Amino acid sequence: MKVFNCDKYSKLSNFIIEKYQGAISYGTVMKLLRKKDIKVNGVRVNKDVIVSLGDEISVYYDGEKTYEISVIYIDENLLICDKPTGITSEDYELVVKKTYPTAELCHRLDRNTDGILCFSLNQTANAELLNAFKNRTVKKYYLCEVYGSFNEKEGTLTAYLIKNAKESTVKIFKRQIENSVKIITKYKTLKCSGGTSLLEVELVTGKTHQIRAHLAHEGHFIIGDGKYGNMKINALYKAKGQRLTAYKIAFETGGALKYLSGKEFKLLREVYGVNK
Repeated sequence: MKVFNCDKYSKLSNFIIEKYQGAISYGTVMKLLRKKDIKVNGVRVNKDVIVSLGDEISVYYDGEKTYEISVIYIDENLLICDKPTGITSEDYELVVKKTYPTAELCHRLDRNTDGILCFSLNQTANAELLNAFKNRTVKKYYLCEVYGSFNEKEGTLTAYLIKNAKESTVKIFKRQIENSVKIITKYKTLKCSGGTSLLEVELVTGKTHQIRAHLAHEGHFIIGDGKYGNMKINALYKAKGQRLTAYKIAFETGGALKYLSGKEFKLLREVYGVNK
């Protein structure tokens, strides 16, 4: 724990980042707030409040967890890494930039979703890749373990999503309603065992929490998901984290990245008994 005396009027997050002199990220400060590991004048807080001159700030933090960069593929334009769980895509980008300074995120994974994450390595490639993800000429595949099983072994799920940014959640609806966006999720059942199913999921549209919320809406939440799942079921299966991994990516690109068209890249490790 470190204790600081506030010497100016400031947002709490800005004050802590400044006092740690770059040794703590904004994402980590937000995580500490969610866990109520920060006190202002002896009171635990969970919001990024304003602090004033004379306030005492206590931060229960032992240091940033170190992350290694696991490279799956790299050339002059593209870097594909295996992101671990427990870190946001934005914070992992900062880790990657220490070794590859020109790296820029091209898409995102949830904090607790591990697996394939792509970075461009120059401005031309960045524009091409952002356009490719937008136009769905890059296909993203996930492996996940879900509760129960679908009646059909494979299919295409269509629904409508509304994001609640304030609560960091989304809601799924069968029919389009005001402010909703259409989502499409494809799935294929690889095996069923012990009351759960292992699915390969293709993310056709890429919205916040889409796979987690969409599958849960269908009655087959991801094992270990604390937000859209069931805590009793998670405990039954001894799931310490959500069992969702981005394991494969396939390119159908043109332009400067045409040479990638027809190629796919997988994780270099086994996931849920697949892809060894």
